[in-house]
Amino acid sequence: MKSILVTGGAGFIGANFVHYWCDKYPDDRVVVLDALTYAGNLSSLDSLKPHANFYFVKGDINDTDLVLSLIRQHYTDTIVHFAAESHVDRSITGPDAFIETNILGTYSLLKAAKQIWIDEPKQAGKEPLAHRFHHVSTDEVYGTLEINDPAFTEETAYAPNSPYSASKAASDHLVRAYHHTYGLEVTTSNCSNNYGPYHFPEKLIPLVITNILHDKALPIYGDGQQIRDWLYVEDHARGIDRVIENGVVGENYNIGGHNEWANIDIVNLVCKLVNEAFQRDAELSNRFPLASHAAQNNAQALISYVTDRPGHDRRYAIDATKSSSQLHYRPVESFETGIEKTINWYLSNEQWWRPLL
Repeated sequence: MKSILVTGGAGFIGANFVHYWCDKYPDDRVVVLDALTYAGNLSSLDSLKPHANFYFVKGDINDTDLVLSLIRQHYTDTIVHFAAESHVDRSITGPDAFIETNILGTYSLLKAAKQIWIDEPKQAGKEPLAHRFHHVSTDEVYGTLEINDPAFTEETAYAPNSPYSASKAASDHLVRAYHHTYGLEVTTSNCSNNYGPYHFPEKLIPLVITNILHDKALPIYGDGQQIRDWLYVEDHARGIDRVIENGVVGENYNIGGHNEWANIDIVNLVCKLVNEAFQRDAELSNRFPLASHAAQNNAQALISYVTDRPGHDRRYAIDATKSSSQLHYRPVESFETGIEKTINWYLSNEQWWRPLL
């Protein structure tokens, strides 16, 4: 049995991880700490409220005293750190929040973890408490790839190109430093683009779905040929579980979907699948009366090309050989099954996403 503190557990990936963990390990104590900024949504955790070992605390990871009190109160032995500002466009127009949350917030957590798990036992003449600090990062810290470049491995040099990815790179380095300098037992995972339920509607896939349902333009940056590796979010949670349970302390692990797609191809696929959903189910036209293009099987007509954003990375691709060979990890969902599950979830959960618009 573990007692886990999940930071950012009301966000997209964090909430899916919490659902996964509570389902798989119902006897573990799970405490979610989330500031409920724009991307945090407490309703994503509604179904867990009756869970006897689930606790939610609204608060900021930069509040070190709060973090210390939670670790003490709940005898926390594992921190899974998701809390981060993550939208690249927002980091370009307002980088301050990314520095404060992603760098200083990670530092706050590391300080608290070190104090309780290492310093206080040492002061009492005891061995450090058994613990794990797992840091969730991104493939964007590695920079960009050309079309024929090999995929990112854990040995790829960091070369972040946006304020967001630079702030995540800095947090990765802090986590590494706290292991090598102080002996904090850490692991880090760098994931590719996630998709699935509870994804904030400003991100590509949910944006396309919800815009189709409102008959609004589908904005495509530049030529739409930017390539990303897409990972179903529950597969990401499964990968983090493998790292926590079997990963080597101090190591980084890439978690990817083995699934590269150009943005324009993703958009065309989502359009096609939403078109087909409306064709199969006449009730959808009643529930979403604005979706006239989808009802006419022509959502692709909504595609609109817009000026590319500054410093837009061309391609990300994850080489997850290390996770596969050492942790026996591979995604369970194919992209075909995962994207269909995602679209069906948004069609069935309007009450979750509509208030966010």
